[in-house]
Amino acid sequence: KGNGMIGNIYSMGLALQALEATRKFYAPRKWDCAQAFSVVYSHDYHQPMAIAQVLPALVGKSYLDAASLHCTASTTVFSTLQPEPGTTGVHRAPITVHYSIINKLQGKHFKFTTSVQVPEGSTLLKVLQKAALKKPNIFRFKVEQTFWGPMVVSIHGLAANPDDRTYWQFLSGGNALQEGVGTYKPKNGEHIQAVFSTY
Repeated sequence: KGNGMIGNIYSMGLALQALEATRKFYAPRKWDCAQAFSVVYSHDYHQPMAIAQVLPALVGKSYLDAASLHCTASTTVFSTLQPEPGTTGVHRAPITVHYSIINKLQGKHFKFTTSVQVPEGSTLLKVLQKAALKKPNIFRFKVEQTFWGPMVVSIHGLAANPDDRTYWQFLSGGNALQEGVGTYKPKNGEHIQAVFSTY
């Protein structure tokens, strides 16, 4: 993409590794690697799998280099990948997030919208939890834990199904979110849509 994103934020680590590992096999061409690294540097990674994939690229290596590495004790800390100190006891102002669930794909179609208040800096998962507490018969949902964090597999009793190639896609302003519900932090007044989709 024009801003340096390759796929989405989760694929960036492997994409940068692949470009680095295969650069000598391609004819010279214009590639602004700095843009891609800028995307990685500006993202606050929290998921262990994402960190494991992006870290080799940040140190100029790939998984292919692992066999030739000589491990020694090191005190190097990558501060850009360290989570921020806990905010326990710190009051964060509430924000309002608008949340819709939409199914125009299977069975009885539906569209429901609600607004919830969560502390500023809360993840999208917190928004879903608040909506489910407010109206459990409408906004109930289920998640499964993955290496990439929690993945929403069912909303309003409608479950994603790999056989049908269906899933719940989260959008903001009509654009797919580049992060999962466990890491994406909505802004005040943002409208998040969960749309039952197919791939």
